[in-house]
Amino acid sequence: MSTNYRGLFPGTFTMGNVVCGFIAILEAIEGRITSACWFVILAGLLDALDGKVARLSGGTSQFGVELDSLADFLSFGVSPAVIVYAIKLNDLGRWGWVISIVYIMAAAYRLARYNVLADSEEKKDFMGLPVPIAAMTLVSFIILSYHVWDGLEYSEWLIGMIVLFAILMVTQIQYDAIPENFQTRQGRIKLGILLLAGLAVAFGPRRLLLFPILASYILFGMVRELYRLFSVGVGKVTGRPYGRRKTDRHDDNGED
Repeated sequence: MSTNYRGLFPGTFTMGNVVCGFIAILEAIEGRITSACWFVILAGLLDALDGKVARLSGGTSQFGVELDSLADFLSFGVSPAVIVYAIKLNDLGRWGWVISIVYIMAAAYRLARYNVLADSEEKKDFMGLPVPIAAMTLVSFIILSYHVWDGLEYSEWLIGMIVLFAILMVTQIQYDAIPENFQTRQGRIKLGILLLAGLAVAFGPRRLLLFPILASYILFGMVRELYRLFSVGVGKVTGRPYGRRKTDRHDDNGED
């Protein structure tokens, strides 16, 4: 099969990601908030698949990486900012503008940095919070809130999260990626966690479980970074240097 035609398979998923991101914005403008949030979740699923499909079909390319980043910027940078602005930040006046713009800028920076690092040697993990994870955590909190309270509750948490996630995206905190090799012990542990999380979301009360799973992923990365910083400080005092940290992971056609 021609290489040009091979690129159509992952490109289809990427374009689906774009469509979902745009529909999410339209739904938010029309006031259908939960519908907009589910389109962001669907975009996340398509984004997770396009890189895998690209490798399986042999259709990986630099063009695919760039196209995927543009799709991610719309679906996971602009769309969640519009959704959160429509549901809460518009009440804050110009501060709502500022928070939305800061989040979008952080997402753009994170995606651009990823593309630069994707040209370097193979990496094992993400540097900074992945943009899709940040977006899906925000919208899953909104979905949970609407399911439990029939509206947005604890809105200050939502504001705090969008600010925190903007900061985490531009930091160098290490976040685990889906391993390519499940033969190692670490890979098998990650696979087990992924399977348990997938089963819980697929067969459990999805609206209730999606946010805790994603939030746990983010908190784990933060706690591990705090432990690393503590270990580095102890190492400087005791003269026992902490091991080298991992950096950003190179995925052939997308962040996830």
